[in-house]
Amino acid sequence: MHWRSKLVQPQSLAPKGFKSLSTPTYRGSTVVFDRQADVKDIWRQTDNAYTYGLYGTPTALELGARIAQLEGAHHTFVVPGGQAAIALIYLSFCKAGSHALAPFSAYGPNKSLASGLLRNLNIEVETYDPLIGGDIGALIRTNTALVWVESPGSVTMEVQDVPAICSAAHAREVPVAMDNTYAAGVLFDAFGHGVDISMHALTKYVGGHSDLLLGTVSVASEVTCERVGATFKQLGLAVSPDDCSLALRGLQTLGVRLAHLENSTLEIAHWLSQRPEVAAVFHPAFPSCPGHVNWRRDFTGSASVFSILFHNDFNARQVVTFVDALHLFKIGMSWGGLTSLALVYPDLDRPGKDYAGRLVRLNIGLEDIDDLKADLDQALLAMRQFSEAGLNNA
Repeated sequence: MHWRSKLVQPQSLAPKGFKSLSTPTYRGSTVVFDRQADVKDIWRQTDNAYTYGLYGTPTALELGARIAQLEGAHHTFVVPGGQAAIALIYLSFCKAGSHALAPFSAYGPNKSLASGLLRNLNIEVETYDPLIGGDIGALIRTNTALVWVESPGSVTMEVQDVPAICSAAHAREVPVAMDNTYAAGVLFDAFGHGVDISMHALTKYVGGHSDLLLGTVSVASEVTCERVGATFKQLGLAVSPDDCSLALRGLQTLGVRLAHLENSTLEIAHWLSQRPEVAAVFHPAFPSCPGHVNWRRDFTGSASVFSILFHNDFNARQVVTFVDALHLFKIGMSWGGLTSLALVYPDLDRPGKDYAGRLVRLNIGLEDIDDLKADLDQALLAMRQFSEAGLNNA
């Protein structure tokens, strides 16, 4: 061949037999076939050989298989992020005229999707009290196509009675989907408690280093797998094999990271609960947390994220002063990584409650606990000094 052809279609020249502890990163869009008769366009590459890179290279399929094994799922789809996972579930089960239920403590973008794209598609998503338990049956209609649970809830950390909700929904033949991101798919056994579809953002604990965006949708049965798979194929939810490789690496340290994060977070949360500035701590392992009895019954541990509510002696501006004064805690969205984070929720929508900008969510990272306490302590002092300065100026 001409040297140009050799460059375009090289032969493999490296010696074979290399064995590594790491899963190779396979990049590729086009899959080549031996014969025209072999050409197919199907998403189920685990059973029918590879057809197109859009549905996953061996790196993505390895990641999906490991997540499925971890969760005890029939199959796991890997998608570009947590929000993509939520959208895939909605669009797999809801159509124009459908009704769905989601807790009012659900992840904010879930509710934004409901009030935006889904509403435009004539899909109604009704929010419900996350602590409703089995009484959710009264909200299920003849056109209810999906029930969401998210436990603990976003920011305010309500722990749901998932088995009771699943029982009520299944009695009316309605599937239940769960956002299981807080538990990283391992601290709560979604399928063991009756859930039909479990999703979580690998962006958080599985990635673990704040450097990738991925999500998964795991299903309990073959019937559900076919339904989700058909939608997955049509939406073109391609994932980066490089991100999948990072997630596979993150899985190997997930156990030790979760254990360390749980211990550090509990210590920081207990320390903050003793501070005079703090009115309440929203942490699932605390008896004061809404639905704590459900956490104690159903979970095998807690994670790194929780919220604090400052006393009403402090206003929203003073709380912002507290967050701005932090040094080790960075101001940023997401959680589950190595770095401690803080974020104010000034406009949090919770029926019958007005937190008046005094609610702050914290993510505890892998920094030294004493350093984190010192950072929080100096930020609390800055908030108090700001408050006193305001009183003196008045």
